[in-house]
Amino acid sequence: MRLRPGGGATPAQVATARQAASLLIGYPDEELVGRLPLLRTAVAPLPGEFAGPLGRFLDHLETTPLTEQQAAYVETFDLRRRCSLYLTYYAYGDTRKRGMALLQFKHLYGRAGMTLADHELPDHLAVVLEFTALGDAVRGERLLNEHRAGLELIRLALEERSSPYVRVLEAVCATLPPVRAEDREAVLRLAREGPPTEEVGLDPYGATPFAPPEYIPPPHSGAPAGAPR
Repeated sequence: MRLRPGGGATPAQVATARQAASLLIGYPDEELVGRLPLLRTAVAPLPGEFAGPLGRFLDHLETTPLTEQQAAYVETFDLRRRCSLYLTYYAYGDTRKRGMALLQFKHLYGRAGMTLADHELPDHLAVVLEFTALGDAVRGERLLNEHRAGLELIRLALEERSSPYVRVLEAVCATLPPVRAEDREAVLRLAREGPPTEEVGLDPYGATPFAPPEYIPPPHSGAPAGAPR
């Protein structure tokens, strides 16, 4: 059974798990490597639903050359729509509605005292997790639940690819209530049809990967694209 925020895990434990996941789902660099001992210390005492998958991912990072990690990250998240970490893409595709959703994200961050650079997108999973952990837990929780179908699709896509990053998504999903029936239906619809009003759907299982039309290579400067500064 998954732990629910405010239930089997304390709010502090949930926040720690989400902050760790925020760092681990970003582009791997020397700064992340330097933080691994601290992350190990923070993750170890967490409930098993969080510590288990995050600990296994830390094992992977500690035993994998950085250049190999970086290549895998780009191939997984930058070149495959089904693994995109930009949550509003799954709900709105590349439409005006997505633009409005991004503005709403920025507004929420601003109210919590967090600002983004002009080129950064606020719906990157790492950003949402950091906002939820350090900014506004209630509104961040709402964002994660509103985009639960997208999270599940990312998790399933990573699982099918046997990607180590699936462990991070498992931990993130463990911080949320169990998936509702309507979310499961939304995941199946997304996998089958792609985002709403999108002319080209998400690549189906087994299809050749291709980059989203809106994709701009992130700066990879030590923080994930869209990370609060």
